[in-house]
This record gives sequence, C-alpha cells and structure tokens, in this order.
Amino acid sequence: MPVVEITLIEGRSNAAKERLHAKVAQAVHEALDAPIESIRVILREVPGAHFSVGGVAKSKTAAKT
Repeated sequence: MPVVEITLIEGRSNAAKERLHAKVAQAVHEALDAPIESIRVILREVPGAHFSVGGVAKSKTAAKT
C-alpha cells in the first residue's frame, strides 16, 4: 500500500486538492503498477507563517505581492 504525503501552504481550493489527489494516485499507479484502490495520498496544509523560504515566512512574501 503506497502512502504519499504532501505538505502545502494552505489556501488552495478543494477542487485543486481533488485534482492533486487524483493525479498523484494515477502517477503512483503508473510508476509502481500498484492497484489504484491501494494508494493513499495525505495532504497536510500549513499556514504561510509556518513555512519559509530563505528564512522568510511565505505569509510575509505573499503580502508583498
């Protein structure tokens, strides 16, 4: 049973997350020949203040744009 965990900055729509679930499961199915019904995908959403790039929180960089 393959398990894929993905961490994202919160804010994406449910529709976008549903597409991600489906496409990741399909990619794992094709790469490993695992039965699609055995594939688990876990999305973890974190606030921008809890995620940084180069020492700068994404909540601060998002506010600038």
